[in-house]
Amino acid sequence: MSPKILVLDDDPTGSQTVHGCLLLTQWDEATLRQGLSDASPLLFVLTNTRALPPDQAAQRTREVCARLQAAMAAVGIDQYAIVSRSDSTLRGHYPIETDAIAAAMGPFDAHFLVPAFFEGGRFTRDSVHYLMVNGQPVPTHETEFAKDSVFGYRHSYLPDYVAEKTQGQIPADQVERFLLAEIRAGVSDRLLGLMGNRCGVVDAETQSDLDRFAQDVLAAAAHGKRFLFRSAASLLTSLAQLPPQPVASEAMGQFTRAIAPLGQENRKQGAILVGSHVRKTTEQLAELLQRPTVAPIELDLRRLQTGTPEASLLTEVQAAIAQVWAQGQTPVVFTSREELTFADAATRLAFGQRVSALLMAIARSLPADLGFLIGKGGITSNDLLSDGLAVPAVRLQGQILPGCSLVVLPATHPQFPALPVVLFPGNVGDAQALTTVYDRLSQT
Repeated sequence: MSPKILVLDDDPTGSQTVHGCLLLTQWDEATLRQGLSDASPLLFVLTNTRALPPDQAAQRTREVCARLQAAMAAVGIDQYAIVSRSDSTLRGHYPIETDAIAAAMGPFDAHFLVPAFFEGGRFTRDSVHYLMVNGQPVPTHETEFAKDSVFGYRHSYLPDYVAEKTQGQIPADQVERFLLAEIRAGVSDRLLGLMGNRCGVVDAETQSDLDRFAQDVLAAAAHGKRFLFRSAASLLTSLAQLPPQPVASEAMGQFTRAIAPLGQENRKQGAILVGSHVRKTTEQLAELLQRPTVAPIELDLRRLQTGTPEASLLTEVQAAIAQVWAQGQTPVVFTSREELTFADAATRLAFGQRVSALLMAIARSLPADLGFLIGKGGITSNDLLSDGLAVPAVRLQGQILPGCSLVVLPATHPQFPALPVVLFPGNVGDAQALTTVYDRLSQT
């Protein structure tokens, strides 16, 4: 019997390589029982911890683990694998979350860092993690992501990254390196010999590398070994061994609610909320705004930072959306692109929560006849599901674009029944990606 794969996802984009499973935005025991009883081998709990300060991230992780254990006991699940899913560019609360999981659900024989995400051009070779930039591999510590004001780091050689993030509690020379040649030859014997929550870092250049690693991991688990994973999305594809998604990416326009604007019977009207401010998102937004059927609505964060009340900004945006909608266009609400400065990381996180709350208030006030909704940015997407749309559980249909998931709200949703929602990470896709997703949903 294959183990249930439990994914604690620090934003909702970890499901960007799989399909057919439930994404839970709540973790009360009844919702967890529903998810654990589902037929899919995968279950995602969207903890959104990347948006929280460290102490709150640890507390939420402990809370989810405790409730998971109670729910698993209630439904009779004793075979499982647990994944702390996080960012493929090495941002996030490591080792805070893996430590919390290990304390609550351990002991584990090892925990593995597996940050490869092939759809996004991230791979690991000789224990160095790379990001493809303009067709060239760049060590992630040389990219903008390593300069993140909350989750910055100095090393892309993963043993050094581990030592840096654990503040030397796990020295680099104590990290187990699983290199490509070994993985391709098979690492079953090494896995069976691990104990004491040993830290391992895993190379992967292709999905087949992770397929082989997952095969050996599952075999070791069948012999009683217990492993914890800190991974990006691609490992989940290998662990779950899913068939191809039933609806092709190019055909996902069939999920759009069939409400055509007047005089545009061949086009469907939706809304797009852009919270991410990374360079890739800004490039994609610029391309999208060239479409004559969309209308830009900028949310100036400088005004929020300098004291303009949220209520005033909300009223302005609502009025702009109403005008755009009446003209048969799709509103694109985006936060201002300028990088703001803050006194410290905690202040920045708190301001980010204010911005997200404002975006969610905008989402709740969107027109009832909305055809589709795109959330751009991991935290924005998470908050859309959990707060703006308030769905405790939603079914993942698959990817509308590599790395971009599409879910459909329940038919019983009180405001937007059967609405398709795209969860679009900030750092995924080429310059045309956001436009491509818009075209697939808006054109019949």
